[in-house]
Amino acid sequence: MRRSVEDLLEPVDADLATLYPGDRAEPQPVHTVYVSAADAEEQTPRSWGDEARRIADAASVVLGELADDDVVQIVRDRLRTNPIEDLRIDLEDGYGWRADAAEDADARRAGEVLAEWTRHRPFAPRSAGVRAKGLGAVERRRGLRTLELVLDAAGGIPDGFVFTVPKLRDVRQVDAVNLLCAEFERVHGVPEGSLRYELQIEIPQAILGPDGRATVGEAVHRGAPRLRGLHYGTYDYSAACGIVSAQQSLAHPVADHAKNVMQAAAAQTGVWLSDGSTQVMPTGDEAQVAAALRRHHSLVLRSLERGYYQGWDMHPGHLITRWAAVTGFFRSAMPPAAARLQGYLARRGGDVVDEPATAMSLALVVERGLAAGAFTEAEVTALAPQCTAIRLAQLRATGGALLDE
Repeated sequence: MRRSVEDLLEPVDADLATLYPGDRAEPQPVHTVYVSAADAEEQTPRSWGDEARRIADAASVVLGELADDDVVQIVRDRLRTNPIEDLRIDLEDGYGWRADAAEDADARRAGEVLAEWTRHRPFAPRSAGVRAKGLGAVERRRGLRTLELVLDAAGGIPDGFVFTVPKLRDVRQVDAVNLLCAEFERVHGVPEGSLRYELQIEIPQAILGPDGRATVGEAVHRGAPRLRGLHYGTYDYSAACGIVSAQQSLAHPVADHAKNVMQAAAAQTGVWLSDGSTQVMPTGDEAQVAAALRRHHSLVLRSLERGYYQGWDMHPGHLITRWAAVTGFFRSAMPPAAARLQGYLARRGGDVVDEPATAMSLALVVERGLAAGAFTEAEVTALAPQCTAIRLAQLRATGGALLDE
């Protein structure tokens, strides 16, 4: 009887281990910045940081309302040293349609810029890439040519390179992307699986297919292991659902529904989830800038509270409130999480008795905060001596199960 049960369940165990390998050890970036290919240059990360600091100085009163002194100092340091974690050079909606010769030139320049950024780390984005035009019948030829020119000009696949596939509508498009990746890897002589991509979910058919199935769920598993993330496209998705422009927002119910489905589809697969953008920029007079900063800070916090740990930033001013919200969120979450983990690791009870899954979740909170620079390991271990980076990684790897010393 037992052997029969094992024969039945061993293939199930193998399938689940393959389909749901768990969270990746690599830290997820807190944001993705989009810059038009017409504007991207080697100095873009530094110039964005400089402009963000200028805006922060001018809006210091607002920044002080949104964050305490410790958070403000961390944000200012980040804007000075490494303001952008993940950056896309945009050759799609943020670039538009231009003459082929013009896009060819911008694609080649994008590849050169990407190669340069890899040489400036750690003071440059640790991951970067492009968003070319998608796989629809109208734009497919142009998008494929652009991606090919980018990689050729970069001299291959730069370290940390990722490209965004916009406007997913059908899971068979994922098969085409996998085929393209394999061919680019062959041409450039790099190991299979080197080229990574993310899918932009900005059309309702990417959430719900004609047969009633969750398209994005199947796309996640067809894309593995190359698929790195799912990115929500706020305005295309809202418009396709018939939401008038004045009501289009990350916080609209149609956005929440789409992201809830994306979140469930990506859970425990190692595929990251990213929220989208806001179109409200911190520009104009002092009151307009202040209102935009408060709005963006509120939206970022809302995303973090719902487990969307990444989002899009479209303006240097967004870097201020992105880092302020992320830093403040994790600094607030760390002390109680560390205290509970200390009790769990010490195998003693407390006000809350946590199970392994909760311990893993608590460990992820602390790990994300460490990766974002919200606090240091020394700050964590001062509160919870057993919560070292090594122990946190063990909890993540074991699903919260305690290993014998």
